[in-house]
Order: sequence, then C-alpha cells, then structure tokens
Amino acid sequence: MRAVVQRVSRAEVRVGGEVVGSVGAGLCVLLSVGPGDVEATAQRMAARIAGLRVFPDANGRMNLDLAAAAGGILLVSQFTLHADTSRGHRPSFIGAASPELAERLYGVVADALRGLGHPVATGRFGASMEVDLVNDGPVTLVLSSGEPPWPADAG
Repeated sequence: MRAVVQRVSRAEVRVGGEVVGSVGAGLCVLLSVGPGDVEATAQRMAARIAGLRVFPDANGRMNLDLAAAAGGILLVSQFTLHADTSRGHRPSFIGAASPELAERLYGVVADALRGLGHPVATGRFGASMEVDLVNDGPVTLVLSSGEPPWPADAG
C-alpha cells in the first residue's frame, strides 16, 4: 500500500463537475493498494496516517496529529502510485492490486480512519476524478506499507 499524504487548508474531489467529497483543514490522502495488501495492512496504514504529527503547535512546530488539529481527511484512490516507469515512456500498472481488492481495502482504510474518530470524505472509486487542494506548508509525505524499496520509477 502506498499513500501520498498532503497537509491541506482545504481539498475537494469532483466527478463529472459534481463535488463528491471535501474537507477543510486536514489531510488529502492519495491511496494505492498493492496485490499483496490485506486488511491488516489497511488498518496499519490508517493508523499511520492518523498518527502523523504534521500540524503546527502553538510554537509553529509540527507536533500535532490530526485529532489534536481537529482536521478532516479527503481519501482518494489512486492506483497510479503503483506505476512502474522504469522502461520506456508508458507506465505499467501491473504492480497495482486488482480493482476488487483495491476497492475493498480502500473502504477498510476509510472505515478505520472513521473508527479512529476522524471525519473522512472520499472520492468515487474507479471514477475519473478532479482533485483540487491547497497544500499547506507545503507538507507532503509518501508512506509505504513495508514493501520493498520502489524500483527506479523515475525512468
């Protein structure tokens, strides 16, 4: 499982011009599921995301997690995070999970984050989406679920 986590002052996702999910201050998380991921992987990823101390405290230091900052999460599926671009100019997506597994585990992550008490908005799985956000900081982190290091993906 891979996630690109961005601290945002606002974020929204649209499908066909319609806003299907939005948050104010919090996190925008682009999530990709790998073929070897299981429910336990999804639960751990949710806990890692929720526990990130990337919000400023009274001294401006990144010391607060999502709960302390009273932020929300916009969770968007993005299988392209598992792209392999090491050969040629066209990415290969064989490293991504099947749509059935990915959708199920995407739901597990969303439910786990909600279970931790966080407001979670989502995109629409499998749809062509437009994500609009204001990256605050900017703060952007890449999380991986313990899979081996990414191969040369810059080509």
